[in-house]
Amino acid sequence: MNDKNKLPPWLWTFTTYFTQGFPYTMIRSVATVFFRDRQVSLEAIGLTPLFGLPWILKFLWAHLVDLHASKRRWLVGTQMMLAALFALVPLTLLTPYAVPLTAVLFLIGSFFSATHDIAIDGYYMEALPDEYQSRYVGYRVMAFRVAWISGMAGVVTLGTRVSWFVAFCGAAILFALFTLFHFLCLHDPQIKQTPTKAFRFSLSGMILTLTLALTGVGLYLFSESAAFSTFKKNQLWLSKVGFPHLVTLIMLLVMIAVILNLRRIKRHMMSNPDSRMVKAWLSYVDRPKIGLILAFVALMRMGEWAVTTMAPAFIVDIGLKREYGWISGFISLPAAILGALLGGWLISKYGIKRTIWPLILAQNLTNIIYMFLAFDLKAFILNDQLKIGLCSLIKVIGVHSFDQFASGLGNAVLMVFLMNLCRVEYKAAHYAIGSGLMNLSGLFAGMSSGFIAGSYGYAWLFGISFLYSVPSMLILFWTPVSREALDKTA
Repeated sequence: MNDKNKLPPWLWTFTTYFTQGFPYTMIRSVATVFFRDRQVSLEAIGLTPLFGLPWILKFLWAHLVDLHASKRRWLVGTQMMLAALFALVPLTLLTPYAVPLTAVLFLIGSFFSATHDIAIDGYYMEALPDEYQSRYVGYRVMAFRVAWISGMAGVVTLGTRVSWFVAFCGAAILFALFTLFHFLCLHDPQIKQTPTKAFRFSLSGMILTLTLALTGVGLYLFSESAAFSTFKKNQLWLSKVGFPHLVTLIMLLVMIAVILNLRRIKRHMMSNPDSRMVKAWLSYVDRPKIGLILAFVALMRMGEWAVTTMAPAFIVDIGLKREYGWISGFISLPAAILGALLGGWLISKYGIKRTIWPLILAQNLTNIIYMFLAFDLKAFILNDQLKIGLCSLIKVIGVHSFDQFASGLGNAVLMVFLMNLCRVEYKAAHYAIGSGLMNLSGLFAGMSSGFIAGSYGYAWLFGISFLYSVPSMLILFWTPVSREALDKTA
């Protein structure tokens, strides 16, 4: 494609990051509303962060995206996979096992989406010179927020007011149109093409995802079986154990196993120091204050994850599921766009070092505001006898809008920070490592949020979630954040 036929950077930045944000929104946010609307328990909804496992583990196969084929091929190929998967989701609603089947499809889709994210982030860093990457970060965040609003406003509104079948069909068609646009119009910045025969997903990643999906299905079927029900009747201490508790127990056992085998895992990695994955990881950690950097990356969105997981369920439970769509689409969308653009402008004008702390603080203040809102509207939670009045509705709109505005500010600065951590020869792999670590704390924050909300209520959950964010804000005082400081090796 000739230079004159290339899409302008603002346009392809917007469309590619919209297609990054839309699957993520469907899997991580719309799914929460769908499951809660189908009377899934808060404890089980707290497990939806498990869909984020591929985003945590994507560094295991990110080097393949750097090594084989072009970023455009990976980008378009994974979009085709996601479009096909979204077309299958509405068909699950025609079966009596809609909830577990949809969960399995979303888990598989999260693997494709995580690989898709690797390709898009690598494409962005290859197609734009370093000096232009901060300039367009506002468009990235804005596109991601527009995708989130499209899912929460468009898909959720159709799902709660018309039918979830129509909603999921609409989502599949929308994503397919963007896929077709990129297939026909998106240029390829990679001049040197690498072999396409390896344009297949990592076998280990596929096996891991398939194992997780099958394990989840098996646990669900076991928890619903007559044999388990009989066993629980004979063992009174198991009377309250269900699917969420079984999954949490297994995750805890896996985490303990990993901790106990850290030395063995390290020896296995170092046994092949010429591996591109090992080289990418060693290059990533070869910088001063790496302990503080890794701690900040892992913890920086922990508080936000807990709110993101349970806020949709909270709004559904106070009786506003039918209003959620227009609140998100017509009121919160402008706030999200303003936050994204303002965040990008502040970073480009004042630099990341001066803006990162205040913007992250603004993002985390949402948790406190949600806490006060939950205390104020406690009487409306799961109470069909009481209806939200105009004054309370305005409060919800205000809090939700501030949440979107603050998230736009915070996400803009976090994206720039993760890009600053990337080195030229491992751009896709390094961004995958950083974003994977960032998602790690979200897994445990999200899982704990369901049990806290179920036991103590939404207000205490939101208050505790702010405490989740405090360590990262303290660590930030001693963490290097500019590209110059991060590029220095020890």
